[in-house]
This record gives sequence, structure tokens and C-alpha cells, in this order.
Amino acid sequence: MRLNLVLELLDIPGQLIDALDPIGRLGANIVTVIHQRDVKTERGTVPVQITIEGDKDTLDRVIDALESQNIQIMEVDGVIRKEKIRTILIGNIVDKDVKDTLNKLNEVEGVKVIDFNLKMSDNPEKSASKIIVEAEYGKRKDIMKKIKEIGESKKFLVINEV
Repeated sequence: MRLNLVLELLDIPGQLIDALDPIGRLGANIVTVIHQRDVKTERGTVPVQITIEGDKDTLDRVIDALESQNIQIMEVDGVIRKEKIRTILIGNIVDKDVKDTLNKLNEVEGVKVIDFNLKMSDNPEKSASKIIVEAEYGKRKDIMKKIKEIGESKKFLVINEV
């Protein structure tokens, strides 16, 4: 059985080796690896395409091992496992407690804030933040609803991607 994976690795020495280690250690075969360091995601990570072979149990163990090492598996056989959702909040973000806002998003099952940028203004009411969350595929509607609820409770203008 063959499995095509797209991993998202940090651009630091040793990440590719760390991702390949459980594949061989658990008895799967590497068929192809496409690793282009000059191609980066918006987070500065490197997408790596890997095709591996083995029986179903071996491949399942490989996926479990990669996930236990916190290696992001973005796709399995062309099926997106995680999606990124971007939103902008405008308002008095600092005084309304940035940490609380991010914690409320991280409390949603299957959601993790992966990037946060804050733009301060002379007028605190016009500060803005860009938040990117990573979520299990299919949770977009629930997450956007939660972001809207948080924004309304803190009186933020919420701009979600379409």
C-alpha cells in the first residue's frame, strides 16, 4: 500500500531527518521525497511531499509517530487534514486582553492559533490584529462563528476571509 503525505516542517537543520526517522524505524519504505527549501508557506515552514509504502498497520504507526513528534501532516493522499483560517480583529485589542482572546480560540476542539500579528495605533480603538488558526478540515463554519462571538463580546470589528 502507498501513502502520499504532505508535511509542514520548520526550516531548521534536522527537521527532515526527524520526519524521515520513524518511517524507516517502523518498517515503511520511502518511495519519493520532494523537499524544496526555497518554497515556503506563509508561516515560513517548508512543505515536504513524501510517498511511503508498507502495510496498513505500519503506515498507521508511521502517521501516529509523526503526529506524536508534532510534525504537521497537512495532507494524506490528497485529502486536506487541516485548514488555515485567517481573520482580522479591529478595536481596543490590548485592553480587551489579547491572551483571553487567543485562549478562547485555542479552547475550541481541533483548533490551534498558529500566528498572531498586532498593529498598534495612536488610537487604541483602531488597533488591529491578524490571527491565523489551524483547524481540522470541515470546522471552518464553527470556527468563524466562534470568532464572530468573541469579536461581538469584546466589541471588535471582525473581518473574516471568504
